[in-house]
Amino acid sequence: MTTIKRLITLLATLFPLFAHAVGEPYTQEKMDALSKAGKPTLVFVYADWCPTCKAQEKILNELLPTAEFKGLTTLKVNFDEQKTVLRAFGVKYQSTFILFKGGKEVVRVTAETDRERIAEWLRQVL
Repeated sequence: MTTIKRLITLLATLFPLFAHAVGEPYTQEKMDALSKAGKPTLVFVYADWCPTCKAQEKILNELLPTAEFKGLTTLKVNFDEQKTVLRAFGVKYQSTFILFKGGKEVVRVTAETDRERIAEWLRQVL
């Protein structure tokens, strides 16, 4: 583990605000632009109070900065604040991953915390 990754992990442990370093907030405009460009996209539905979401974020914070997943863009949907987006995607639960390739949904998973399975699903859209 590099010094920078160790520092990020330490900061995320000490200051929960840093734990949500993965992705950027979801907006329809961002999603439309990514879809139009055909970019691989992960929509991550999370809740701050959700222990499964925290475990998923930890895994994403490890995987996404690697060269393998560099081309994947992550948009985060706040389960408690973005109800319109949840309805549009038909999402009923936090800790949901929706993966898009070429603007089309390829994978949808809820509550998965196995690092290797998550990595395998991310690979499907690259």
